[in-house]
Amino acid sequence: MGKDYYKTLGITKGASDDEIKKAYRKLALKYHPDKNKSAGAEEKFKEVAEAYEVLSDAKKREVYDKFGEEGLKGGAPSGGGGGSGGGNYSFHGDPKATFAQFFGSASPFATFFEFGPGGNSRAFAFGDDMDMEDPFELRMAGQRPGGGSGAFRSHSFNFAPGGGRMPGQKDQGQDPPIEHDLYVNLEDIGKGCVKKMKISRRVVQPDGTTKKEDKVLTINVKPGWKAGTKITFQKEGDQGRGKVPADVVFIIRDKPHPLFRREGSDIRYTCKLSLKQALCGTIVEVPTLCGEKITLNLTRDVVKPNMVKRIQGQGLPFPKEPSRKGDLLVSFDIKFPDTLTQSVKDILYDTLPN
Repeated sequence: MGKDYYKTLGITKGASDDEIKKAYRKLALKYHPDKNKSAGAEEKFKEVAEAYEVLSDAKKREVYDKFGEEGLKGGAPSGGGGGSGGGNYSFHGDPKATFAQFFGSASPFATFFEFGPGGNSRAFAFGDDMDMEDPFELRMAGQRPGGGSGAFRSHSFNFAPGGGRMPGQKDQGQDPPIEHDLYVNLEDIGKGCVKKMKISRRVVQPDGTTKKEDKVLTINVKPGWKAGTKITFQKEGDQGRGKVPADVVFIIRDKPHPLFRREGSDIRYTCKLSLKQALCGTIVEVPTLCGEKITLNLTRDVVKPNMVKRIQGQGLPFPKEPSRKGDLLVSFDIKFPDTLTQSVKDILYDTLPN
């Protein structure tokens, strides 16, 4: 009999996406091997990750619901229902990767703070039985534009207080880097900014005991830095007994913006038009990252759904040449009427070309 992923997560077959996320969040924190040392916890941690991988993916879940685990992995009969369509799925076998993708960190019980204006700070931590909505400051690639978990280009910047090894060189006995996502809004990417992050780390004392200490790390975000840029602070993380302190890595991510979406150094804005405006022409005001508005004259255009207007120099700075900027791309969302009277239909039929 195949695996019951719903039972593994403790949910019903009709569970919503939010219920699936909530169940995974609770169980992953409960069985994470960094916290739970009991027999069988690590295997349970893997089972929970596999169940989440399947049920959080709409296509995999549809195949699983119809054909079970056998169908998901390519063993369902091809007749009748059109085949399993499962694509011979197999779990990648790394539950910590699933955890890191969901929470934004492979080290769930670390704590760090971001200082805001006026010295206020926001704390990000994972507790024993935390039951919360995903703070986007800690999420990874599940919400990246276009999906996927490794689509971002990455540039690393290494900071080694007091010297240190060459970038890429590993110390013997050093734990893996502690990674945190650092979400930055597009306005700050456009002009650059300074982020002060307060980390809480474990340090081994001369007598062999450990204690927690806080430290503030300063990150100078340069104009135009791309999502996926890594800033590495060498040996600033937790220290295990007899080990070199782990590196702390912050990964730049785009904070969701209400108006714009980044596309390289360009930014895209979607302008909403009625069908009448699209066909007969109109004048619209297009917002920019700097807060100004640019008038776009469409009176001589028939605006089609795939049309894009390019406004040069209103995008983000180029990372390697910040004096130059990308463009603002304006695409269009045309609202069609829900209904038309017969008289309007007759006029359109007689007026519009075939």
